[in-house]
Amino acid sequence: MNKEVGRVRIAVVGLGGVGGYYGGKLARHCLNREDREVIFIARGDHLKAIQKNGLQQITVEGTFTAIPHLATDDPTGVGVFDLVLFCVKAYDLEESAKMLKNNISEQTVAVTLLNGVDHAERLKELLPKARVLNGCVYIGAYRVSPGVVRQVGGSCKLFFGPEDGRCKEARWVESVLREAGIQAEYREDIKTVVWEKYLFISPVANATTYLGKTFGELLRSEESMKLLDGLLDELERVARDQGVRLPQAIHRMSLERISSFPPETKSSMQLDFERGTKTELEALTGYVVRYARDHGMAVPTYGEVYEWLLRRGETRE
Repeated sequence: MNKEVGRVRIAVVGLGGVGGYYGGKLARHCLNREDREVIFIARGDHLKAIQKNGLQQITVEGTFTAIPHLATDDPTGVGVFDLVLFCVKAYDLEESAKMLKNNISEQTVAVTLLNGVDHAERLKELLPKARVLNGCVYIGAYRVSPGVVRQVGGSCKLFFGPEDGRCKEARWVESVLREAGIQAEYREDIKTVVWEKYLFISPVANATTYLGKTFGELLRSEESMKLLDGLLDELERVARDQGVRLPQAIHRMSLERISSFPPETKSSMQLDFERGTKTELEALTGYVVRYARDHGMAVPTYGEVYEWLLRRGETRE
């Protein structure tokens, strides 16, 4: 079926900052179209607020209300989806994937937009029927309150593509996203794209959380920079050990990205630890430690940070 002209059923799983922004744009664009259907999959008070008043989006472009065709916490009887955007936290991926097992066919394209680098591989195991693509976004957004999300910055670009190069027929997804005003780009080198982001978010998340410092405080301290440089160096070695083709200047590029944020910025993992809520420690730290251990590599800085954060006992992953 030609998805550019045919009917497309889209599910957005997780309506936090990422899912709320991109899902909201899709819902607003597709509301009055007979050939597009957008389903929000959320839960709790957030879902109830969306069902009652729609999803309220506060963005740099303006304030909008997005009304999906359906908002539910149980998609079991909703039918098969053509496109699924997974926008949940890393620790919710398995539960979310299992929830959608009856909505997946061999033609379903599933895109992971989570923080981390191994989620596409995990999703393939959870949903073997689906055509799984990896992806990442550059956006600053978060849930303000039930039914309300705010976008505060970022380029809002969305990158996706196949890690194995065997799903090129899924390029139609780019057209569907772009027609909704989303800056989407299909990339055949998506593994490199995802790792470039990981080389930024993982070291800064770990350094800010471990030291309890903002981005600005991190960059102003010689001792903090020593820790950050150590994390960057170790992570780059892990990436190159996997054959990821990173730019030679990736270390400098990552530091430049950190410095581009307001100095008072805190990482999302840092904020989660401060609140005592679930964190993405395993995706942003544990993955690196486990890979290094399994492949005979030394990552002492990551190891020290990981063990210390585990001892804090504030993660329930």
